[in-house]
Amino acid sequence: MTPEPVELLLRSTRVVTPEGTRAASVAVAAGRIAAVLPHDTAPPPGAVTEDLGDDALLPGLVDTHVHINEPGRTEWEGFDAATRAAAAGGVTTLVDMPLNSLPPTTTVEHLRAKQDVARGAVHVDVGFWGGALPANLADLRPLHDAGVLGFKSFLSPSGVEEFPALGPEDLEAVAAETAAFGGLLIVHAEDPAHLDRAPRVHGRRYADFLASRPRAAENDAVAGLISVSRRRGTRVHVLHLSSSDALPLIASARAEGVRVTAETCPHFLTLTAEEVPDGATEFKCCPPVREAANQDALWAGLADGTLDCVVSDHSPCTTDLKVPDFGTAWGGISSLQLGLPAVWTAARRRGHTLRDVARWMATAPAALAGLHRKGAIAPGRDADFAVLAPDESFTVDPAALHHRNPVTAYAGKELLGVVRSTWLRGRRIAGPGALAAPTGLLLERQRGT
Repeated sequence: MTPEPVELLLRSTRVVTPEGTRAASVAVAAGRIAAVLPHDTAPPPGAVTEDLGDDALLPGLVDTHVHINEPGRTEWEGFDAATRAAAAGGVTTLVDMPLNSLPPTTTVEHLRAKQDVARGAVHVDVGFWGGALPANLADLRPLHDAGVLGFKSFLSPSGVEEFPALGPEDLEAVAAETAAFGGLLIVHAEDPAHLDRAPRVHGRRYADFLASRPRAAENDAVAGLISVSRRRGTRVHVLHLSSSDALPLIASARAEGVRVTAETCPHFLTLTAEEVPDGATEFKCCPPVREAANQDALWAGLADGTLDCVVSDHSPCTTDLKVPDFGTAWGGISSLQLGLPAVWTAARRRGHTLRDVARWMATAPAALAGLHRKGAIAPGRDADFAVLAPDESFTVDPAALHHRNPVTAYAGKELLGVVRSTWLRGRRIAGPGALAAPTGLLLERQRGT
């Protein structure tokens, strides 16, 4: 079979590959990476060469935790706005959560409704999680066969009535069913009994909100999830871990062969409870942003591999829902466009490298979701790239962000790392001051994963 001709050569002194960062030229053919070549390789006849100088060439980020909310709550966020923000932030693939859209992605019919509104509107590639509810056990295998990448569930109230939490018996049944067909169960792990016993929150004080979501709620929920995975053999993933106390539980379980992975989020790695002003509900999320010492331990968990990946949990809402009362404001932090610079700013200060960031924010999330053509600069992978000026800084202006409602906890912060351009399957989709027309694809689970 004749190989496809090389169409593009991207050249940089800092190409971030799984083996390390080096000067190289990346050859692209038919939307995939054909080869990673020496820096001074002459371009093949007819190929376009783009010399990036000292800007770093990273794999396009893969964000597996994004709430897009369309259809039904499109005024909160929609596919066009969210994927524009993703493209501007170096994200080339995202996976949409099954809530807070109406209807939620809990049946094949609902999945098709969501795909219908997304098709032709997405600037990056988009996959879908299904939802696991107490009453939709019979829908899980059909959703799996229809291409969802796994199943999201809550162990505590989700915040929306149409997506109820799993009780202990429900969790056992869902875990058994997903194990039967080799599915992945991804879980919001907070124990409702602990939340019920915690102080009720109302008013402007962040300290009161933090007390209402204690670490013990996460720790016990993670322990229970591990126990179910051990019994059932189910592959489980802990979403948006904020309590560092749960890290030894996860590390110990993995050492004994339990199939458990875990993620954290940029806000847990870069924001601290000590800095949250009272009334500043743009910082509200569940589980919450915790203390600086807890953050240090999360970074240690990333460094030793207990935490697998860093994803946004971009969970936006309309501005009016962010009232200055932590008891009633919608919980969610909007950061889809800012994850890369936010994490890089903190990572570099702690001695980590761009290779580490690429592993946490591209390679590991792609592996989690079974998107084996994504997440790394290596031959055969999709030619998805983020071009980053890692030594340049900028101040976050909410008005310059592309997500639908200009609310972010990062407003006014100075971050390191400017995304110069973003490339999807060898085509520039975002660059200085410009975004290309939507060319993203809707992804489905690859058979056998």
